[in-house]
Amino acid sequence: MRTGRNTAGPAMRIGTGVVWAVVAADIVLLLWVALTSLRGSSDILHHPFGLPSHPRFGNYAKAFGDGGFGQAAVNSLINATVSSGLAIALAAPCAYVLARRRTRTSSALTMTFAMGLGVPGQVLIVPMFVGLAKANLVDTHTGLILVYTGLAMPFTVYLLTGFFAGVPEVLEEAAVIDGAGAVRTFVQVIVPVARGGLITAFLLQFIGAWNETLFALVLTQSQDKITLPVALKGFLATQQINGLDYGTMFAGICIILAPMLALFSWLGTRIIQGMTVGIGK
Repeated sequence: MRTGRNTAGPAMRIGTGVVWAVVAADIVLLLWVALTSLRGSSDILHHPFGLPSHPRFGNYAKAFGDGGFGQAAVNSLINATVSSGLAIALAAPCAYVLARRRTRTSSALTMTFAMGLGVPGQVLIVPMFVGLAKANLVDTHTGLILVYTGLAMPFTVYLLTGFFAGVPEVLEEAAVIDGAGAVRTFVQVIVPVARGGLITAFLLQFIGAWNETLFALVLTQSQDKITLPVALKGFLATQQINGLDYGTMFAGICIILAPMLALFSWLGTRIIQGMTVGIGK
């Protein structure tokens, strides 16, 4: 045992050092992006890694105004939040049934959802566009939300199936003894216990929808319907003609990154609390 500890000790220290090195590199990169967003283009070109001598907060105002990032941020928030909520609401009951009913049919369905993870989005873009066009849902929030919800189902179901499989069945047996039906047991017993998994799935889906570009680029055309990644792409295309404004470009990147950082900072602790406190209740 002493020999095992001695061999595991250096490996643990090396692994911890590598993790902290990656974390430090990410923090330095984020700080550089944030500081660069407060500088002018000429200053950035002459001193790429310098500090802003005179912070230009007007870059953010220009990004919201000229770049259209303000409305795009609202659109991204609506699409990501609604699609994530719908994905969880639809995937949770499905994952629960697949986790509890161990039959050939449930195994086949689970494998079908897992196979959906390997389907590239480029294959789906044309049939989705044709279907939404026939339903008059192209260039609408509803159409993009439905697409994001459908794309999230394979991974969300696969992820939540593992969480529900880890919930002790004795909790359901106790609920049945108390006279609770299947729906009440799921809503009042299983969902609170597995809320850590639900929060995790919501967070991952929100991040994916917030950063998604391909479907948003193809399925939205109006300036008041585009999302943040599409707005950033359009802004870069415009600036390449008129002269690239690096400060405003980095300000747009910060606008996209800020909600993600806030979500990780807020929900990271809640995920752990949900997985540990839930069983106790």
